[in-house]
Amino acid sequence: MRKVLIITGDGGESYEALYAVHRLREEGYQAVVAAPSKRRMHLVIHDFEPGWDTYIEKPGYGMAADIAIGESKAADYDAILILGGRAPEYLRNDKYLLQLTRDFATQGKWIFSICHGIQILAAADLLKGRRVTCYEHLRWDVESTGGTWCKEQSVRDGKLVSAQTWESHPEFYRDLMACLAETP
Repeated sequence: MRKVLIITGDGGESYEALYAVHRLREEGYQAVVAAPSKRRMHLVIHDFEPGWDTYIEKPGYGMAADIAIGESKAADYDAILILGGRAPEYLRNDKYLLQLTRDFATQGKWIFSICHGIQILAAADLLKGRRVTCYEHLRWDVESTGGTWCKEQSVRDGKLVSAQTWESHPEFYRDLMACLAETP
């Protein structure tokens, strides 16, 4: 069975995590969730409320990690999917994760990123010369590391597909599934 490594952690976006696992399983892929340690994570819900200048955060559904990030190897997977929420804010400091993400790129495998997941790609120095999208308030992270921010809901640039937020799921997963179908 083909496998996709899903990266998240405490503070990860609950809806993005559940949707990713369910959608990949629905299409017959093994969805393997990796976090800093193999345990049940505390995920969150980000939403927009009238009168707020930014999004708000509420507790979301929990989810168990199948594997620790440090036990993951790019050679074992067809693709990596980096989720958003607050988790990428601290995960981008994980040197093993940054090298793991670079390994996916070096091996010519698919790299998928949604929302704040782009922070990990920026920290791994994988955005230079690339067209990507993400949550609009992360545009600086993209442009300051040499990438071009696009306002489409989902953007494909070679083996990299990125999306803005969980609101981009229809466009993003249409692109993601098409990409995975291209892999023999």
